[in-house]
Amino acid sequence: MKSQGKVAALFLLPYLLVFLVFRFGPSVAGLFIGFMKWNIVGDAEFAGLNNFRKLLHDPIFWVSLKNTLLFLLLTLPPLIVFSLLVAVLLNQKLRFRNAVRTISIIPYVLIPAVVGIIWNWLYDNNFGILNYYLKAAGLGPVEWLTSEKWALLSIAIVTVWSFLGYNMILYLAGLQDISADLYEAAKIDGATGAQAFMRITLPLLKPITSMVITLTLINTIQIFDQIFVMTNGGPGTATLTLVQYLYGTAFQNYNLGYGSVLGMATLLILIVFVQIQSRLLKLED
Repeated sequence: MKSQGKVAALFLLPYLLVFLVFRFGPSVAGLFIGFMKWNIVGDAEFAGLNNFRKLLHDPIFWVSLKNTLLFLLLTLPPLIVFSLLVAVLLNQKLRFRNAVRTISIIPYVLIPAVVGIIWNWLYDNNFGILNYYLKAAGLGPVEWLTSEKWALLSIAIVTVWSFLGYNMILYLAGLQDISADLYEAAKIDGATGAQAFMRITLPLLKPITSMVITLTLINTIQIFDQIFVMTNGGPGTATLTLVQYLYGTAFQNYNLGYGSVLGMATLLILIVFVQIQSRLLKLED
């Protein structure tokens, strides 16, 4: 048994080293840097709680927080509802369903920067395909990424398109784990398809739904790549999210102390939302 434990430890060692060096270490360092005034080049100066006080009175932080919460509101519900509906559809015995499943996951495996570039072309005001058809229908053009009214919604659409297939695969795995005997018994008892869905499918998918919500919260609150490529936080501050503001503060303005505080605030907000959704799902049990 001892030899097996040593072998297991050896297999875990590479991951633990990577975790300590690239995850845990920077997190602890960021906590200390939050109490410093440091621009990378010079020596760090102890700033006490100044960075934390600045956070409370920083109007740009509150704008980025509002944009992040709005972005979450625009992406979380469709990523739950549409992913489940597509999974239910592709769980049926349909022709070409395996091909459709494969195609649906392609947007997720694409590099986010590539996704941003592709949708930049689609959204372009002058030669984008979306505005081309809107003009043909007499409805356009729409300033998708250059209007404060449409920019955040436009990126939310791209995010839903990107992550829908991944969430669908998770739901599909959960659906295939539900015994067909339960549906047969419900059918014998006279239950309709909608009743079986509400009384069997949704309750048994609750663990999957909890995981999907948690992963979606993490992905949307930490959204960066697509916004950086598509709008870089603009126009103005219309698409400036917490992580985008953190990046600009720490790595463009070289204010590592305040950037670390922004990172801690983002992590705290993420933890709060994950705890809320966990409690809500448990209350329904």
